[in-house]
Parts: sequence; C-alpha cells; structure tokens
Amino acid sequence: MHCFRKVTEDLYWVGGSDRRLELFENIFPLTKGVSYNSYLLLDEKTVLFDATDHSIGRQFLENVKAVLGDRTLDYLVVNHMEPDHCAMIEDLALRYPDMKLIGNAKTFPMISQFFDFDLEGRTVTVKEGDTFSSGRHTLHFVMAPMVHWPEAMMTYDETDKVLFSADAFGTFGALNGNIFNDEVNFDRDWLDEARRYYTNIVGKYGMQVQNVLKKAAGLDISVICPLHGPVWRTDLDYIIGKYDIWSRYEPEEKGVMIAYASMYGNTENMAEIFAASLAEAGVKNIRMHNISKTHVSELISDSFKYSHIVLAAPTYNNGIYPLMDNYLEDMKALALQNRTVAVLGNGTWAPQSTKLMTAKIGELKNMRLLETSVTIKSAVKDSQREEIESLARQIAEEVL
Repeated sequence: MHCFRKVTEDLYWVGGSDRRLELFENIFPLTKGVSYNSYLLLDEKTVLFDATDHSIGRQFLENVKAVLGDRTLDYLVVNHMEPDHCAMIEDLALRYPDMKLIGNAKTFPMISQFFDFDLEGRTVTVKEGDTFSSGRHTLHFVMAPMVHWPEAMMTYDETDKVLFSADAFGTFGALNGNIFNDEVNFDRDWLDEARRYYTNIVGKYGMQVQNVLKKAAGLDISVICPLHGPVWRTDLDYIIGKYDIWSRYEPEEKGVMIAYASMYGNTENMAEIFAASLAEAGVKNIRMHNISKTHVSELISDSFKYSHIVLAAPTYNNGIYPLMDNYLEDMKALALQNRTVAVLGNGTWAPQSTKLMTAKIGELKNMRLLETSVTIKSAVKDSQREEIESLARQIAEEVL
C-alpha cells in the first residue's frame, strides 16, 4: 500500500525507509536505518526527481503510481547516479515507456554502465544554468561535480523555490513518519548522524562543497529536498551553516576528543588520567572513544566536531596499533584539517607508537601538533603523572 506525503501544493515525497540494512555502502553502521528520498512533481508534465534503492523498490513504485493516479510519468531527473538512488531507473523505464530522462553529459554514460535498456530518444542533456519548463514550474540545473560523484547535480524549482540537493544536506537515519525538519528534534535526534554522513561520505570534498554553497547563496531557497533524511522547510541557515563549517574543516565545537587503543588496559588508564586532568582543569566538553569498540565513521565524525584531538595507542608489531593506524589513514583520506593534536604512546620493550603517530599527523594538511607528547613503558608510574597532567592543563587552557 502506498505511503507518501505532500511537500508543496504540486510536490510529493514518494520515498521510503530501510530499517533492515546494517551497513550503508557495506561500511557504515546504520543503527537508525536510512531513508531514500524521491520527489514527484505534478504539473502539465509529471517530473520525478531521482529514484531509490532496490530495498524499498516496491514501496517506491506503489507511491509513484498512487500519486500519478491515471497519469503517466513524463520525466525523470537524475541528479545522482549512485545505486542507492538509481537502482529503480530500469523498472521505471519499463513501467513508463514514454518517460524521458534528464541528466548531464556525465549522467548517461553511467546509466549505460549500470543498465542495458536502450536510451535512444529518451535523454534530455542539460548543463550549468539550463532551464526546463514542466508547465507552471521552471527547473534550473546546478552542476555539483564531486559532491560527491563527478556527475552530481542539483535541480532548483524557480517557481516554488525548492532545491533538490542530491546527496548534499542528507543524513543517515530512517524517517519515522515525520519527514520535515520542523517535525523532529534535529539537534537531539539527527545532528550526529548528519555529521557522520557528511564527514564520511562527502568530507574529502570540502572545496567542491564550498563551490556549491556559493552557487546556492545566489538562489532564493524556501525548501531543501535531499536524497536522505528530513526535508528542510524552516531554519535553512542552520543546515547550510553546518555544511559551511564542515566543508571549511573548522571545528564545530571547542572541546577535546580522546581516541585511545588499549590491549590490556594500561594505555586506557593513561587516557583516563588525561581525561580526569582535563575535567579538573575545568573542561566539560570531553568525548572519549575506545577505538576498538567504536566504528571509525564515528571517530571521523567527532574528529570534525571537536577542536582538540588526543590520540593514545600502544606499539604493535613495532608499529602503530592497527585500528589507530586505520583511523589515521581515514583522517588523511577525508582531508581532516585545522585541529590541534596531542599524542600519547606506550610500549614495553620498544615504544614506537608516539613517534609513528606523530609522523602520521605530520602528513596531514594544516594540523597543529603539540610538541609535548607522553610516552610510557608498559604502565603509568607516579613519576609520569605530572607529565600527563601538564599536557592536559595546556590543552585545557586553549579550550577554555
């Protein structure tokens, strides 16, 4: 049975949510599921904005059919060709044989890579600034290359001032009936997942996001319709502001994230002493992660959130503890910048982790590495407590 909601007088949300999928892109844990948004415009011509993933395909097709009624589907705008948004394109083409596809020059080669149906006579190629009239509505196309695929684009409805933003402004999390931002407590229930989504999926492409934000600043936008998560119809400056901060790699908050790895508890003890010292110095905004039990996507999310990062890990096979090494590689891959980092290391007979982690941080752009580090051998001794507490006080002074 169909399940859709009206967005504006002529526009309908016809997507759905998947609460069964455990890993997005078979990498990122989905404890709250994920939504796949699609939008159908009823005008003189009917226009569908993006398809969905196979996992909600039946629901999606029922929604489209119900909204169309006795009408056919005239156009499908393909803003993004990633399979979670394009998987149902061939099904739509079979059901609506007269449907034409609107995309850019990089869209259609990708469609031919994913599908085998004939595109001859079915394509409308658009470029930056082109417009398309569906009747009462005029659509304006905005290219968004590498946010986060090369063919990505956005579509702006000049009539109702709606921006179909592809993967931009999206978030992990299933929609629970409430599809609009003003129907949910976004700060409490969605912000962490929005940050985790942005930083891990789009984080590498900050410069490209900044370019798109500049384009969006020239548009009079009343509604943002992303492909994942809530539709924004109020307080647009809030989510645009978050994207501006994240894409400039500026800390969202003054605070300290402590990410530690510990094999037998001794490095963890050093991290606990450090955290307690921060608290005694007056720091309240402290976040601790045992990286052996925290997915790296959460580590990356909090790395983008906090101004100061403390890394603590033992030496392993004369190198960096593998999960810490993986986290540092992800930091590099996702272009994390503009953080202050302190390093705590441990080793029993050949403590190398402090030196090796320091070298890894040195490979990252625009990172401030504190000259003072702490290395323990096996376990914290009374003689080293002051060394740990002194470094904590230094960070506390900066945070406060």
